[in-house]
Amino acid sequence: MSLFKKIFTREKKETLDKGLEKSKNDFFSKLGKAVAGKSKVDEEVLDDLEDVLVSSDVGVGTTVKIINRIEERVARDRFLGTDELNKILREEIAALMAETNSGEATEFYVPTDKKPYVIMVVGVNGVGKTTTIGKLAYQFKKEGKKVVLGAADTFRAAAIEQLQVWADRVDVPIVKQRMGSDPASVAFDSVQSAVKQDADVVIIDTAGRLHNKVNLMNELTKVKRVMQKVVDDAPHEVLLVLDGSTGQNAFEQAKQFTAATEVTSLAVTKLDGTAKGGVVIGISDQFQIPVKYIGVGEGIEDLQVFNKYEFVDSFFK
Repeated sequence: MSLFKKIFTREKKETLDKGLEKSKNDFFSKLGKAVAGKSKVDEEVLDDLEDVLVSSDVGVGTTVKIINRIEERVARDRFLGTDELNKILREEIAALMAETNSGEATEFYVPTDKKPYVIMVVGVNGVGKTTTIGKLAYQFKKEGKKVVLGAADTFRAAAIEQLQVWADRVDVPIVKQRMGSDPASVAFDSVQSAVKQDADVVIIDTAGRLHNKVNLMNELTKVKRVMQKVVDDAPHEVLLVLDGSTGQNAFEQAKQFTAATEVTSLAVTKLDGTAKGGVVIGISDQFQIPVKYIGVGEGIEDLQVFNKYEFVDSFFK
């Protein structure tokens, strides 16, 4: 498949284009200034390009990889004009992202051989965790799946209330207890309820505290352990939600949570309101954990399955 074959619907692609507009405009404004008055991609241009990528929140490690790739092309082709830089960047970033384990999915998907499919959602407060859960529930339900939500973030009354609002909005059942209840107990009840209701998927919210990595690790381990009393291989997915508008802080959160628990997929939210969309490129590369979903708007439909080819195409079109 061509790296840039169109595989999204027109409506989804337009939403993605619009959601990345601020990031794209900011990036190309910086790039334009970096190459102004220069015709050849040389060492000075590459140094400036490195600054542009780092300041666009691509991250130092990923930036170095991209610069190395372009240096190899410069050495091989001898003369590369700055007018070709957009095309070169597009190709090299796409190739780099193709090496990660992010898939090519275009639809929300729940494996049919795992029922209920248990998704444990982690992330700090304020990143859009509850909203992501609600939008996921909506998407799964729209595909005909039976969904149950579990309010295991019991340390904030607001978290339980917000998840209830989403459960009402999407019209799916929610399992909850009082604020201060044992999160593992809520998770256990949620999975048990999903089994009894013959649900296809159960999505468990968890506390978003990074006060102490050891406590966080212990808490999430306990939540997993009690869920496994109902479904032996639960959770099937641990989804870490990151706020894309925080740039490098999203990297730090990813480091903390991947150290505290086995994260299997990522969701990067709030990309539409920021010029820091480059963070998706860096996170996808540095953590080698698939970015599964991205938030590119406030609407209930604006959580999209992340497709690296469509993302790069929108960023560089």
